[in-house]
Amino acid sequence: MVTASKLNLHLFLLCFLLSFSTTHEIQLILINNCNQSVWPGILGSTGNASPMDGGFHLAVDEEAVLDVPNGWSGRIWGRQGCCFDDQGKGSCETGDCSGGLRCKGTGGAPPATLVEMTFGTSRSPLHYYDVSLVDGFNLPVTMAPVGGGVGCGVAGCEVNLNECCPSKFEVSLGDKVVGCKSACLALKTDKYCCTGEYGSPSSCKPTLFSHLFKTICPKAYSFAYDDPTSLNRCRASRYVITFCPPRR
Repeated sequence: MVTASKLNLHLFLLCFLLSFSTTHEIQLILINNCNQSVWPGILGSTGNASPMDGGFHLAVDEEAVLDVPNGWSGRIWGRQGCCFDDQGKGSCETGDCSGGLRCKGTGGAPPATLVEMTFGTSRSPLHYYDVSLVDGFNLPVTMAPVGGGVGCGVAGCEVNLNECCPSKFEVSLGDKVVGCKSACLALKTDKYCCTGEYGSPSSCKPTLFSHLFKTICPKAYSFAYDDPTSLNRCRASRYVITFCPPRR
């Protein structure tokens, strides 16, 4: 016979286990606010799995929820103009990852707007996240915490940089500009790539082009060492990643 005290104990343990499991996961809510489909690509950093096997289809006005554990680190980007067959083989106009619907550990081909994140653990609870234009730009995207308290900011580039991309940086298909290269990708020099003698924060400084991108997208990384104004810190349990967010 189950007594009231035993029943209460069982309920307490169940609630404890449920709260333990949920507090040790972080929810990523991906929303497609674009006027066309987006195929998110996902790449876990070394030692971290890639949810959804690294990629999936997100229709217009659709949202998807991904659960990742505390301590997870990786990147998410949007692919556009994709066409895949029944076996998931095909290609995308931007952000393609080796011709597959599921990226399976492969990163996206630049130029691509990257959402980067590193979630903390119980020992180091802060979460770090940013939106980067270091690998160029293909579509607007933001990452915003749900709650999290004072100091939690919005990372992102809300403007379509393809409409104001310098001509030498454009990636076009016919008359359509589908991407904007970074200065590093377009010019391939140490100065713009923060490599070689420019491979440190003290030697790699903002350039004319990074200033241009920073003016248009002040909440995104414009070059490799753009940490002070671009890296966000928070302790929220949920984050919303919006492709083509509404302009504020």
